[in-house]
Amino acid sequence: MKTTVTIILSAILFAACNGGDAAADAYGNFESTEIIVSAEATGRLLRFDVEEGTILPARTVVGAIDSTQLSLKKAQLGANIEAVLSKRPDVSPQLGVIRQQIATWQREKQRVENLLKANAATTKQLDDVNARIAELEKQYASTASSLQTQVSGLTSETQPLRYQVEQVEEQLAQSRIINPVEGTVLVKYVENGEVVSFGKPLYKIADLRTMYLRAYISGDQLGQVKTGQEVIVQTDLPGGEMKSWKGTISWISAEAEFTPKTIQTKEERVQLVYALKVKVENDGGLKIGMPGEIRLSKN
Repeated sequence: MKTTVTIILSAILFAACNGGDAAADAYGNFESTEIIVSAEATGRLLRFDVEEGTILPARTVVGAIDSTQLSLKKAQLGANIEAVLSKRPDVSPQLGVIRQQIATWQREKQRVENLLKANAATTKQLDDVNARIAELEKQYASTASSLQTQVSGLTSETQPLRYQVEQVEEQLAQSRIINPVEGTVLVKYVENGEVVSFGKPLYKIADLRTMYLRAYISGDQLGQVKTGQEVIVQTDLPGGEMKSWKGTISWISAEAEFTPKTIQTKEERVQLVYALKVKVENDGGLKIGMPGEIRLSKN
């Protein structure tokens, strides 16, 4: 079946290229997926490398909005964080003193145990040493806990400041203008050096390598089309000739509408039609707004 459809399409394409005058099955105009890139920050454009008609790669930095104040704010927040953290107690020296005392009393315990074996010391002396060691270990744990609480408190105190730093970093990233998709610049709305505000359109871009013919068919034709179906798309050439491309139906409206004024005739003013889009790979000859025709394969 696929081979049969291909043969039919090729036959239609051949006839169209040779100036076939048969009426088309649908008419419409070419369009593309257009994207308006807007500012995500407020400030002066320090750089804007965008010109109408140029092709921009995707994810390319094409401009920058002044972010001096944001950079200063980030530096100030960093200084505030350091000021808070500078209040942290130095844990090592304080705990180190207690550890040394514990080590000293551990040696004393060993000495008393040796004396006790030689009946040169009493069990009370050993009990006193063990009590002192236990007291120091308790002091060590208490001091460590207290110091850790102080450190944790100061660290928590810096968390709101760190969140602010993340917000500023996000704003700094938004100060860079990044082209979202590969395509051709259709319209440039601003110039380098202008002051822009958040949401202000900067330029319009579209990928013209793929075009869509938005056309309309009657309810009677609806059963002849389906998404993924290959069709022949034609445009006018000088001298009455037609140029043809292979296209694929990518979308069919689920609801009928009145015939658009751009294509209606007197007889069609009250006719209900269904919109569809045909995807066509552009060789450079198709332009936005150019009229086109669709010829369906006849099974």
